[in-house]
Amino acid sequence: MKIRSFAAAAAIAALTLTTACSGSGDTGTNESSGDGDGLTYWASNQGTSLDDDRAVLTPQLEKFEEETGIPVNLEVIGWNDLQTRIQTAVTSGQAPDVVNIGNTWAASLQSTGAFMPFDDEAFEAIGGKDKFVEAAVETGGAPGEDPTSVPLYGLAYGLYYNKAMFEEAGLTPPTTWEELVSAAQALTTGDRYGLALAAGSYTENAHFAFINAAQNGADLFDSDGQPTFTSDGVVDGIKRYLDLMQSDKVANTSNVQYENAIRAVNDFATGKVAMIINQNNANNSIVANGMTSDEYGVVPFPAPSDSDTDVASHVAGINLSIFDASSNKEDALKFVEFMTREETQTALGRPFASLPVLNGATPNFTDNPDEAATFADIYATKSKPLPLVPAEDQFESTVGNAMNQMFATIASGGTVSTDDIRNAMETAQDQVSAAAG
Repeated sequence: MKIRSFAAAAAIAALTLTTACSGSGDTGTNESSGDGDGLTYWASNQGTSLDDDRAVLTPQLEKFEEETGIPVNLEVIGWNDLQTRIQTAVTSGQAPDVVNIGNTWAASLQSTGAFMPFDDEAFEAIGGKDKFVEAAVETGGAPGEDPTSVPLYGLAYGLYYNKAMFEEAGLTPPTTWEELVSAAQALTTGDRYGLALAAGSYTENAHFAFINAAQNGADLFDSDGQPTFTSDGVVDGIKRYLDLMQSDKVANTSNVQYENAIRAVNDFATGKVAMIINQNNANNSIVANGMTSDEYGVVPFPAPSDSDTDVASHVAGINLSIFDASSNKEDALKFVEFMTREETQTALGRPFASLPVLNGATPNFTDNPDEAATFADIYATKSKPLPLVPAEDQFESTVGNAMNQMFATIASGGTVSTDDIRNAMETAQDQVSAAAG
């Protein structure tokens, strides 16, 4: 029963996982280095390829070995394979010492009992809990329990806008949802649209179901961990997001084919759309397409004007976990301490386009200080963790895929009503409740 939820997630791991917790979509693996001694570390693919990740990480691992005498046997694993590899390790007992996880998996993984809890002593060994951004620490596991993961790379959503297009239209960056829609409508003209959405990505859609619901003051699970997908706040939040394509008509219906965020990012970078809502790791792709950091701006993803919350993102990113079966826990803690030092965070933040997970640390993923400051503030003060329950993975798959289908209905000329959304959410809610047993 404890591993049921994560095992179900492994069944969908062949689908592309979100940029909410990943870098590229590279799906292969590369061979572990070393001779079997020291620590074994499974790293998630954060950059443009597995080989590039190895090139970025190797100097840091060599630095760690020089300092401690502990070699690290590295394997970089693509996001399409990582969940399955972890689940196999959980059930087989053949596991690495340390592994990167998408932070949205933390509670599901914690429920397996296969990972070492970070109690007060463990936190002290890695420099103390207080060194981390509080919202990031909260992603480490279920509330009220010692977490089984700690933050490594931070990510957050922001609203990117084309400065020249806004200036030409006499617009200022939106601060409310109503202003966002109005600006997007004004900028939708000819072949250009106001926004691009990753409307074919179940993970992106699930994230925006969560963020829009949170802006309505709604939760997706109650205090007992039971799904509440049919509540008015959840349903209305999903309707608001769908209407960007449906009634507001500021997103191209072809976006239903966008199965990952990179296609929306490329549309923005090449001037096909005026805005995107994306995580800060969009920066690398935007610049790679020839758009400079002074040609676009970023503001928090805006909530409706009557919202009582300033939630603008979920706390996205990557965490580090230690397998409880590891015979090298002391060395593993030294490694976690090293990877979460400010100098290591700085060295990896630029190539992986990540936000530092440490209090007071300055992001270096961009040359634009305003962009860096905006994302740092969103991450630290305007982000809320996705539901910290074992069934979180089931929420993403059921609700996200339901939204995929609703966008497909809109793209084919159909209409999705509030009742349609509530019915779809009732089906998703029943599926999650049945899986939880």
